[in-house]
Amino acid sequence: MAWIFLVIAGVLEVLWAYSMKLSEGFSRPGYSAITLVAMIASFALLSLSMKSLPLGTAYTIWTGIGAVGAFLVGLFVLGEPASAVRILAAGLIVSGLVMMKLAS
Repeated sequence: MAWIFLVIAGVLEVLWAYSMKLSEGFSRPGYSAITLVAMIASFALLSLSMKSLPLGTAYTIWTGIGAVGAFLVGLFVLGEPASAVRILAAGLIVSGLVMMKLAS
């Protein structure tokens, strides 16, 4: 169950990062509220996952899902540039996440 909580927490991290972008510096109340609720839920699920997963593993996976997820949202939703180096960097993060999962 801890891994499910952790993956959902990571997805919520992507959601709050995206909604924070859409909030335009917290000047749009709806997106600001989504950001805050998603942040709280993400932290709560991360905390639950840490009851049985090691800190280093849980935090690394959580931030990795958030980083790669936000990168993908930037590419596919916001139209940010996709250079070979940026894609390679995201691939290295994903490979690190896989290695972290295999090691735990």
